[in-house]
Formats: sequence, structure tokens, C-alpha cells
Amino acid sequence: MSKTTVKDVSTESEPERDTTAAARTAGGSRAFAILLLITGAAGLLAAWVITIDKFKLLEAKVAGTTFTPGCSLNPVVSCGSVMESKQAAAFGFPNPMLGLVCYGIVICVGMSLLAGARFPRWYWLTFNFGTLFGVAFCTWLQFQSLYRINALCLWCSLAWVATITMFWYVTSFNIRNAFLPAPRWLKGFFGEFTWVVPVLHIGIIGMLILTRWWEFWTS
Repeated sequence: MSKTTVKDVSTESEPERDTTAAARTAGGSRAFAILLLITGAAGLLAAWVITIDKFKLLEAKVAGTTFTPGCSLNPVVSCGSVMESKQAAAFGFPNPMLGLVCYGIVICVGMSLLAGARFPRWYWLTFNFGTLFGVAFCTWLQFQSLYRINALCLWCSLAWVATITMFWYVTSFNIRNAFLPAPRWLKGFFGEFTWVVPVLHIGIIGMLILTRWWEFWTS
């Protein structure tokens, strides 16, 4: 009796006969594409809301009035404090404007994978570098938020979670498809337990937030 197995297209190797450059292309599974769509949409939503609130803050200043963002709930969870900080415009323009572009690109990649697109190694490595920049920038913002601005933005936190998740899954994809050099044990780990790494990463940030304002949370 024959046995049929189902392979994830993101990890399925190319046929041995295909030794051309085309063999270095890969498409992602449906689940991977949906994950990129969800994380890209979550980041885009966060960037959009922050951008709108930033405009309202600027309009209020011009009109001589005040505007309090809806996510400014208390002295710690204070989106307004974060938006008005100098770190909120790290490159000379509001940070969420960068997110409007970058998260849109992630959505486009996810939609392309759903349509059956396959991309070469250089494309995946460039995409991985983009997510690496994103997670590095988020790490810097997390430090600034916790220890310099002393306030937390919920929409920023949503963008952090989305960026961290997409980074580790894209990295896992590249390692499993041999686009990034890695030992066999690491490929096996990412093949089975990719979800562990972003959960640990996000959990560490959660613990830092909890301990940073422990007295406030427990009072």
C-alpha cells in the first residue's frame, strides 16, 4: 500500500536534476504567507493609528488646544508621551511613516506567496535583512521607551510583537531552505520549534516591562 506525505513548500527541496540558478528559488507555505499577512497587517494598523494620532497632536498644538490619544490610559501606558518624544522621529520624520512603507512591503510579499510566487536567494536575504533592521530598531525603541521616555505605547507594542514574529519566521525560512548557513541541528530545531524563539523573545520583553514598573502594576 502506498503512503502519501504532505510537504511544506517552504522546506521542500528542489529536484536533483535542477542545478541551475532557478534551483535557488523558493516559495513559502500557505501558513507562512498568512503569518506574513497577519504580522504585516498588525504592524500597518499600529503605524496608521499612531500616524493619525500624531497629526491630531500637531493640529492641537497649532490650535492651542490639547489632544490625548485614546491609548493614553495612565502615567505608564501613555502613548502621547511616546509620540511627543524626540525618539519618535529618529530619522527626522515620525517613525510610523517608516512603518507604513515597510509593513506594506511585508503584506505584498505575503500576498505574492499566496499567489504561488517563488523568489531567489538574494530576495529572501534582502527581505531577512529588512526584518533584522526592523527588530533592531524595535529593540532600540524598547530601551528608549522603558528607560528614557519612561512610558509605554500600546500601539508601539503591537508593532514590536509583529516585527519580532515576522523576523524569526523569515530567519527560520532562510535557514531551513539553506539560504543562510547553519548547522544541521539548528535547521532541525527551526523545522520543528520555530515558534519557541519569538515566544521567548516577546516573553523577555514582557518581563522587562513587568519589572520596570513593578510597583505601579502591583499598587
